[in-house]
Amino acid sequence: MALRELLARNRSVRRFREDRPLHEKTLVGLVELTRLCPSAANRQPLKYRIAWEPEENARIFAHLRWAAALKDWPGPAPGERPTGYVVILGDRRVASDFYCDHGIAAQTMLLAAAEQGLGGCMVGSIDRDGLRRTLALAEHFDILLVLALGWPNETVVLEMDKSPDQVPYWRDEEGVHHVPKRAVEELIVRG
Repeated sequence: MALRELLARNRSVRRFREDRPLHEKTLVGLVELTRLCPSAANRQPLKYRIAWEPEENARIFAHLRWAAALKDWPGPAPGERPTGYVVILGDRRVASDFYCDHGIAAQTMLLAAAEQGLGGCMVGSIDRDGLRRTLALAEHFDILLVLALGWPNETVVLEMDKSPDQVPYWRDEEGVHHVPKRAVEELIVRG
């Protein structure tokens, strides 16, 4: 699959098929790819907590906030929740800051997931203290992002050359998720 096609396929999916579980091997494979990613000063300070069992998935789900722009949507309903998670952690024993390493790692894992037909969403709106307690994480770990993963149960459409300034994304009456993307000329700053 060409990179452009893979990038277009890699959308933030927020509704999943709980009847199709993920397995530990799939999540370990995604994490393994992050070893190939660049890291600021090659410090490699990221660690990962993976979850694929329904009980732990439910505990993680309880600490996440979904799609702030969809005011009347509290998040995926039972039956539509992620079947796997990768909690991206910064290990302060290795580094005091993590620059953009977690963004690079998250995008790499999501592209690999999309290549396999999976969907995912980077979740940054997290009850970090609650999740730390739930997962019994040591204090030297900072929770940076959570990747919610699974088999998609929604359609996401890109709206090319449309501004997200007034509405960052929306769902239509059929539940299709629309994501506006600025025109390339709006992105380029000319001298």
